[in-house]
Amino acid sequence: MISAKVLSSVKSTLLATACALMFGVFSVQADHHGMKKNIVEIAASNPDFSTLVAAVEAAGLVETLQGKGPFTVFAPTNEAFAKLPAGTVESLLMPENKDKLISILTYHVVPGKVMAADVIGMTEAPTVQGSMIKVDASNGVKVDNANVVATDIIASNGVIHVIDNVIIPQ
Repeated sequence: MISAKVLSSVKSTLLATACALMFGVFSVQADHHGMKKNIVEIAASNPDFSTLVAAVEAAGLVETLQGKGPFTVFAPTNEAFAKLPAGTVESLLMPENKDKLISILTYHVVPGKVMAADVIGMTEAPTVQGSMIKVDASNGVKVDNANVVATDIIASNGVIHVIDNVIIPQ
């Protein structure tokens, strides 16, 4: 049996999380004349994804991620990119490293629209890059070494889940 104190704590946490997600989702899902933005437009409209957007542009993946989809994107924030060793991002953005950048970015994309509720019971998911990412929903949700910190940001061509680390294919 769950104690009243634990139940109250869980309710408070869920309410706070729901409010944070609602405000976050509504702020990035601004419409274009009644239509939802696509994945790239949502990312470009949020300053927390400026490094990701620069990487997507350098990799030549803008048109792909604006395409029909649906796609599920695990989107690292600027803070996630900042956790990489010094000089890594700058190196990846160089034209001679485009293939490596494409491999890393497409590892963050799962074909189809995978909502947060769909992850329960999953242990892995196929990526556009070709490898599988590990999924752990036992204590929050993790994909490889990254925590999912915001979920279900709906785009016209899929969904974005925000992560706190850049995930790298093996």
